[in-house]
Amino acid sequence: MRTPKFSTSPESAENHPHPNEAGAGLRLRRPNREGIVPIAAHIDGLLAEDHQARQVWAIIIQLDLSAFYSEIRVTAGHPGRPAIDPQLLVALWTYGLSQGEMEGRAIARLCVEHVAYMWLCGGVTVNEHTLNDFRVQHEAGLDDLLTQVVVGMTEAGLVGWETQAQDGMRVRASAGAASFHRQPTLERHLAASQTQVAALDSESASGCEATALPPRQQSARERAVNERIDRLEAALAELPAVQAAKPAKKQAEARVSSTDPQARVMKMADGGFRPAYNWQFATDVLAQVIVGVDLVNHGSDRGEMEPMLRQLQRRYARLPIAWLIDGGFVKLSDFESWGSSVQLFAPVPKPKDLDRDPYQPLPNDSPVIAAWRERMGTTTAKTTYKLRAATAECVNAQARTQHGLQQSGVRGIAKNRCLALWVALTHNLLVWIRELGTTLLPRLQTPSLPTA
Repeated sequence: MRTPKFSTSPESAENHPHPNEAGAGLRLRRPNREGIVPIAAHIDGLLAEDHQARQVWAIIIQLDLSAFYSEIRVTAGHPGRPAIDPQLLVALWTYGLSQGEMEGRAIARLCVEHVAYMWLCGGVTVNEHTLNDFRVQHEAGLDDLLTQVVVGMTEAGLVGWETQAQDGMRVRASAGAASFHRQPTLERHLAASQTQVAALDSESASGCEATALPPRQQSARERAVNERIDRLEAALAELPAVQAAKPAKKQAEARVSSTDPQARVMKMADGGFRPAYNWQFATDVLAQVIVGVDLVNHGSDRGEMEPMLRQLQRRYARLPIAWLIDGGFVKLSDFESWGSSVQLFAPVPKPKDLDRDPYQPLPNDSPVIAAWRERMGTTTAKTTYKLRAATAECVNAQARTQHGLQQSGVRGIAKNRCLALWVALTHNLLVWIRELGTTLLPRLQTPSLPTA
């Protein structure tokens, strides 16, 4: 490390030989990076009054973050390093995602290089580990936060609860295709890793200085092997579920990822097959506000309407009037259960008999199914159904292009669900800013919700 020269200044560099012959003999003001130059900066003056970082912060400070504060154990008047205020961490993640930043390392770097993030930090130092941990450790708090925001936007008139659409989006998992193995391979890798742990323990117990590593490196080696054992054991635990989903003759071919055991190979939008998770968003068509979030690890949308509608009842104690879904969601048993609560708009399957009118009820149709078929044959229903692509698919596209959602950076269903909630929350805050600026909404309160 170089010792700074306190007496130097940028102007004093002119006394040193110029590295370029063309500048020799000239009096020039040249950079002198060996000195210490006082930098006076008024943090609040770094950003324009209408900067998006200011707008995000103005909304965050209105929200009830009790679920985040309740986990902090450092209290005033007692020993312990002060914790970073959850308001700041929520603001950093929502603003970062609004700019397409999905990694804690990138946001931590921007906190010392970019004035918007410096303004949000206000002199607080944040490292990538704190950011990454915060991103995946507060599912209940994020779930409550999404409910608060949607309730507030409903009171502001941005959520109409007349027509809502649901769509699924396959997001590439943080796992490679080569990480999927059959049971014998997983067991062989597990045995090898356990042998490696025994060898490391033997080395540590022998105390041989010739082969001993520095304590930090030794701990890193042990941690890496133990984490691999945990993933392999989790993969073997997932194997029965994967086998059960296959025909009996193919169960021996079942494979599970040793990197992210809960990820599944799915058909992606480009027609290829890759490890992924199936993200589910429910969106109100009025201002494209995301009102519901779910995440599953199977590639089919069939049957995913029912849990989403249950979620809306749990969150808001209400349902929309009309529900728009594509043909992949159609499950007649779900239609029977929910068709009397909401008007369902979904494509009617093409009949095998091409001469039969698909919109005419079948003899064994229930009243709910018959009404759905007849409804979808009307011009009004066809016009209403066009709102699905302009709403749900538009929101999915924005998640990929604006929020950087090309591939998940976390592993496991729970952590990916947290990431989905972050994306939904960020999307809604941007809608809030676009429609209302930083207008203070009525007091944001979570309604008294019935037990699911």
